[in-house]
Amino acid sequence: MRLRISRGLAFLFWVAIILFIIITLTFPKWITLFYPQPHRTVVFNAAEQYDVDPYLIFSIIRAESGFQTAARSPVGARGLMQIMPETADWIAKQMGIKQFEITDLHDPQINIEMGCWYLASLNKEFAGRLPMMIAAYNAGSGRVREWALSGKWDGSDQHLDDIPFPETRQYVKNVLQNYEAYQAIYK
Repeated sequence: MRLRISRGLAFLFWVAIILFIIITLTFPKWITLFYPQPHRTVVFNAAEQYDVDPYLIFSIIRAESGFQTAARSPVGARGLMQIMPETADWIAKQMGIKQFEITDLHDPQINIEMGCWYLASLNKEFAGRLPMMIAAYNAGSGRVREWALSGKWDGSDQHLDDIPFPETRQYVKNVLQNYEAYQAIYK
């Protein structure tokens, strides 16, 4: 009986060692399954055009739609970056897009370009303050400005728990966590 336990433990030990070696040697490969880069060319091109970090774009897409091009939220946001129709109409006018249809938001190229343009706009509005930019992407820039002016939230990542909307608070934390992971994996 004792011999069987020893052989069983020895077998488990060697299996654990082999698994450890496989995981260690392939670490950068398997972790990418959880942090993929679909539409990589579109993301990188739009991010470069609008001077936005492509890994921030992937982080937002991961949080917003889980990389589902046909995603539609209960409140009507659409596509990979979950852009609201009213916001999309405004962005289209700002970008000079003439024949924009709301259904175009399900086209990855259009959705990602509009999302990158909008993030670049928020980046300027909030002077590069990433947590505020992300919060504004979720809750609207007017609300984020109001929170800052009223002293409800100072816009820092050290005080994310002060964000008044629980959904936005969790969203910002989620996107920042995704962003940190994307940077660690791909940069």
